[in-house]
Amino acid sequence: MQSNGAIRGPDTRNKKDLEEGVGQNSNSSTLLPDMVRTQSEDVKAAARGLDDEKIEAINGSGGVLAKVLSRTQSRCSYIDPGPPPDGGLRAWTQAFMTHLVVFNTWGYINSFGVFQTYYVTALNHPPSAISWVGSVQIFLLFFIGTFSGRATDYGLFRPTVFLGSFLQVLGVFMTSLSTKYWQLFLAQGICTGVGNGLVFCPCLAVVSTYFSKRRSLAIGIGASGTATGGIVYPVIVQQLLPKIGFAWTVRIQAFVMLTISIIALGFLRTRLPPRKSGPIVEWSAFKELSYDLFTIGMFLIFWALYFAIYYIGSFGRNILHISESSSINDLLIINGVGLFGRLIPNHLADRFFGPLNVIIPFAFICGLLLYCWAAVTSPGGLIGFAVTYGLFAAAIQGLFPSVVASLTTDLKKAGVRMGMVFSAISFASLTGPPLGGALIQNDNGRYLDAQMWAGSSLMVGFLMLIASRVVAKGWGLARI
Repeated sequence: MQSNGAIRGPDTRNKKDLEEGVGQNSNSSTLLPDMVRTQSEDVKAAARGLDDEKIEAINGSGGVLAKVLSRTQSRCSYIDPGPPPDGGLRAWTQAFMTHLVVFNTWGYINSFGVFQTYYVTALNHPPSAISWVGSVQIFLLFFIGTFSGRATDYGLFRPTVFLGSFLQVLGVFMTSLSTKYWQLFLAQGICTGVGNGLVFCPCLAVVSTYFSKRRSLAIGIGASGTATGGIVYPVIVQQLLPKIGFAWTVRIQAFVMLTISIIALGFLRTRLPPRKSGPIVEWSAFKELSYDLFTIGMFLIFWALYFAIYYIGSFGRNILHISESSSINDLLIINGVGLFGRLIPNHLADRFFGPLNVIIPFAFICGLLLYCWAAVTSPGGLIGFAVTYGLFAAAIQGLFPSVVASLTTDLKKAGVRMGMVFSAISFASLTGPPLGGALIQNDNGRYLDAQMWAGSSLMVGFLMLIASRVVAKGWGLARI
């Protein structure tokens, strides 16, 4: 393709120019620079600038112009946008919009501790049965990530996120009408859970394509929506439930969620062109031992990670005999400190160490804290546990998507590879909280067995992460 010079008139146009995708308007004399106007509409506009006789001559019996348009459209679909901008208004806007999406997904899920306490009393169901509602939400959020992540790579980001946002809001509105356990399970567990799964993975995958050196920080900004949402939604329940009742309290949550969703949908944008080919599951990823060990480790970690978040309120009320208001405050603390737990470690990962190197010690500390939870015997001690566990657990939640991205060399596969890890984690999140509740029930309401199980699961997961890091980079201090 020519890149310089001028064409004096339409008579100098020839078949070769058109086949190279060069278009010229009848009023223009300058050849358009390469890669500036590549869309097929530009070629069509150039064609419209020629009179019918010239078009007939150019097109000829072989349909040259039609071939040019077809080839140009095909070529435009696969233009490499270049390396991630790693900053700028549009990139940071995506990080903030992801924050709003996570506000509506994990923020709402992490407020389930409030519902756990209320449902046990209002519906007269055991804690292990009630926790299935929350764990199904997390299961669907992660499991559907395999399909929503691949849909993002395919080019269906906006339809997927729009449908997910609609199901989220619908599920919360239907929850406000529920009076029986099965109704809550379908509305809050299934409907909202499916919606969460359709929006969460695509947004994290998209924001990871805008950043390279600052990827962990950007994902941390997005993931910190868990903290802000985990404060706002429980506060709505705490302040309004005694005054206006369950139904209208949940409806107000739904209106908040609807407003946030509209804002996010208005600004979210993808950067990479669609990857039409490729399977839903990239089986070749499982040939990478570091990826396999990391996935196993995160399964074990997430198996127990949400146990404390779900049951800290019940522990305070049933074991320490604190008021319901105080137990909700403990949940607000464990969610609120997560804002710092998602930003500071992610910044350290970007600046100095890498996400896998940072997440390993945080997994160890979380396991240690779950063991130490058994020694808590006072309300003050429970607050101290809530602060420390909330910080370190939030770091794990905020860092693990960055680790998946760091183990992915081809960013066009970020969506499907992240979705695969999410699906593995989904089964851990589905069974973990109910298993903890069953251990409490089996121990006549005591928490020791469940606390020891949770701590041990974190510790084994910690060992798997060390193994993944050694396989990937050896025993040295290399950044990863």
